[in-house]
Amino acid sequence: MLKEYIQQSQKKIEEQISNFYTSTGIHVYFKDQLLNNSVDVEKVVSRLESLIPAQLLNEIEMIIIGHFDEFEERNINAFYKDGALHITNLQMHEDDLLEDMVHETAHAVETAYGQEIYADAKIKDEFLMKREHLYNLLWAAGYKAPKRLFMDPEYDYEFDEFLLKDIGYDKLSSIVSGLFISPYAPTSLREYFATGFTEFYLNPNEHTFLKQLTPALYNKLEKINNVDPLDI
Repeated sequence: MLKEYIQQSQKKIEEQISNFYTSTGIHVYFKDQLLNNSVDVEKVVSRLESLIPAQLLNEIEMIIIGHFDEFEERNINAFYKDGALHITNLQMHEDDLLEDMVHETAHAVETAYGQEIYADAKIKDEFLMKREHLYNLLWAAGYKAPKRLFMDPEYDYEFDEFLLKDIGYDKLSSIVSGLFISPYAPTSLREYFATGFTEFYLNPNEHTFLKQLTPALYNKLEKINNVDPLDI
């Protein structure tokens, strides 16, 4: 009985130390402890709230830190679902953690305001134009895949595997330089938006490159940043 009482007391103490609510009401919950104790999650979440406009953070109710089977199944380290950011507890640096949080916030925003973001098809058209250019670049470099995969803006497992395993992000990074913001951006229209969103908010004082590279996406991000998303 005493041992059980001590264990339960210790668990409550750990929960009180680890889990917290932010000033905007986001519940930060540790499903599993961070493997790197030097990463200050509270500091990172504070940076997130200082970077992203409050109206865009309204969609986020929780940030859950831990390990999830989806990470291995989908070869990812974070995802957004049902009002919560699910973030891996395997974090080496605070900047990496912040990037994961901002990226998944983008998916929260598009889940809530997808119609307003994509209705005019300007981002989609820009994305598919770049995908077609990428198809030609890869074909010339000897990486061949059906063109139909490049013309579908939705996520496709076959296309994802082609980029990740047949080419590899290291090689792809040099190929897409000057075309996409990152080697992950061509994966789907949603990731194109999310990578642009991440770049926009992580580098708030330097938007020249993003504006030149993805003008349609940049213009939409400007509107999202400056007005209520319902008025986009």
